[in-house]
Amino acid sequence: MSEVTQRRLAAIVSADVVGYSRLMGADETGTLSDLNTHRSELIDPLIKKHGGRIVKTTGDGLLLEFPSVVAAVECSVAVQDGMMARNAAVSDDVAICFRIGVHLGDIIVEGDDIFGDGVNVAARLEALSEANGLALSDDAYRQVRDRMDIGWQDGGEHEVKNIARPIHVWRWSGTTTREMSATSKTAERLPLPDKPSIVVLPFGNMSGDPEQEYFSDGITEDITTELSRFDELFVIARNTAFTYKDQNLNVREVARELGVHFVLEGSVRKAGNRVRINVQLIDGQNGNHLWAERYDGSIEEVFDLQDQVTQQVASATVPYIKEASLARIRRGDRIFDEAHDLAWQAWDNFQDRLRAPQSSSMQAAKAKAYQAIALNERCLNAYSTICMATWLDLFQQWSDDTEGGMAELKQAAETFVSLSPNSHMAHFCHGLSNTIAGHSEAARQDYKHSVALNPNDAMVLSMLACTEALLGDFEKAKAVAAKAIRLNPKDSWTGTAYLALSLVAFIEDDSGFRHWTEKAILAQPYAPIRRTLMIAHAAEVGDEALLREHLEHLNKTAPRFLSRLLSGKKETFKLPKHRDKLLDALRKVGPPE
Repeated sequence: MSEVTQRRLAAIVSADVVGYSRLMGADETGTLSDLNTHRSELIDPLIKKHGGRIVKTTGDGLLLEFPSVVAAVECSVAVQDGMMARNAAVSDDVAICFRIGVHLGDIIVEGDDIFGDGVNVAARLEALSEANGLALSDDAYRQVRDRMDIGWQDGGEHEVKNIARPIHVWRWSGTTTREMSATSKTAERLPLPDKPSIVVLPFGNMSGDPEQEYFSDGITEDITTELSRFDELFVIARNTAFTYKDQNLNVREVARELGVHFVLEGSVRKAGNRVRINVQLIDGQNGNHLWAERYDGSIEEVFDLQDQVTQQVASATVPYIKEASLARIRRGDRIFDEAHDLAWQAWDNFQDRLRAPQSSSMQAAKAKAYQAIALNERCLNAYSTICMATWLDLFQQWSDDTEGGMAELKQAAETFVSLSPNSHMAHFCHGLSNTIAGHSEAARQDYKHSVALNPNDAMVLSMLACTEALLGDFEKAKAVAAKAIRLNPKDSWTGTAYLALSLVAFIEDDSGFRHWTEKAILAQPYAPIRRTLMIAHAAEVGDEALLREHLEHLNKTAPRFLSRLLSGKKETFKLPKHRDKLLDALRKVGPPE
């Protein structure tokens, strides 16, 4: 190593223009002029302001070094905000947008240049970023998570070229941030539903042990589910409620943002064989506490304690509710045991890994669920995890054993229904089994049965909306999707409702197609049908850059999906004219790589 060579820890930023080849092909002189103007007026001054330096430029990209991750992220966010503001008055086909990756790592310095794995990781992160967004490594994220008020999205682990270990990615999207800001302003004027409405905020874990977080989450979920069964109530979905976890909340602001009247919050303390649940019901319109209770019992009585909470909340929020309706939530003589504890852990594992799923993580969640069933075959929550993880494995086509997976899903779903015919989740899981088998009409009936048992489950409504779209009932699809979005505005599962609207817009040649499809992809980037729709659209309109972007992603994450779709081995639209429109567009792409 020469005398001028040195090593140091640095924040490395890699930025790249989205669709640069397309922009240059359309207008080389104008693109270069616009890019230089953006740099001189916005980007370079921001880099200087935040203490960074430009290491090198590569025509469409920048490699930057900063002394701190906070400075690097602050600069990157400011660049993306500034570029979006500049692009507001520019048509999409000529707008210059960036992807940005940020990493904290060891670098080799030779003169003004830098090298090493730290630089390579930053470049790989940039490729994993959304347009107008940022992608951070786990090392970089730890430096900013408690120092910056930014809504990061867990992107999970990624295997990338020439990097030995998977990279854990955290994302920020400038587009989503702007949409959420606009949504928040609109939400202040949201009318309350025409029935009593409530959100159950995540119960705090007061056990002093972070490993017990799944337990308080499980109680929160169960109470939410039981309240959701009441047709007389409007209940915000679990996953939207959980976006408020571990935050200092103003209850009135939460109620206004979600458009609900009541807010239920509480805490759980588990010590040895004893459980204490503290809960309070608040009027979100004025902040008044309506009642507060403390429930104590043994661990085996957890379900009884939950039922007591649920009945009191239902009675307080719906004064005219009938005793017969209250009786629906009583579970009988169920005892919380080791099996149910394992099932809650399995479901927690599944939820944790849902945003960036991989086959191995799904298998780990299923293994714990099967352990629970081995201890107690009537442990119903375990069947939910097995069914949903198996369905996801099949949908993503991770496994070569498609027939075995379909048989496993069908058996688990049928057992679930036989054990609990009044469980909305059982019929939902049966619907997933029919969906993956290509039996759309049967799946629709399963989802409708599930909705009848629980009218407030946005996940079920989202799948029903997609099924209605695939079967050609577009008006029903749009109505059901709208209800799902209203119940669950802040979760990746809402992307399935956006997908339903995207499916309709694709067939109807609606101008809103790009809007709904981009929202669907952003919510669940790994769901292959969303990328496929965008590929079909890009092939139809001749947008090579858009086509290449989504085709590359699809070939990496679900390489079998497109070939199976074109070969007729996957169910799409039921009506031939709708199916042909999609397949004809995809045939223009040519055979998958």
